[in-house]
Amino acid sequence: MQMSLTVEERLDRIEQLLRGQKNVLNFSEACDFTGISPSYMYKLTHNARIPHYKPHGKNVYFLREELEQWLLQNPVRTAEQKDRAAPEVAARIGPTGPKPIGAAGLSTIKKAHRSP
Repeated sequence: MQMSLTVEERLDRIEQLLRGQKNVLNFSEACDFTGISPSYMYKLTHNARIPHYKPHGKNVYFLREELEQWLLQNPVRTAEQKDRAAPEVAARIGPTGPKPIGAAGLSTIKKAHRSP
């Protein structure tokens, strides 16, 4: 460890360690914890896309555990996990492969993807 740290650098490190022990985070702490910019965090809270609390209608607070769960949603499987699952998927599909989409099904899909 580097012994020539200034007092300010040492205090910053202590603050970071203490933040790691808090369960309830304010807005700036949540941004630091998640690595999300304040402008994007405002957008997420405004659109109710991230779990948060406003006990007095103004200040925004977050539970660390809920932020961790939110950050870990939608996991992406590794190539190794996909390779291990391939035989199981192939067995479910069967030897003939997936059934083709009929003309009626295709028009339904096209309608669903049209812009208003």
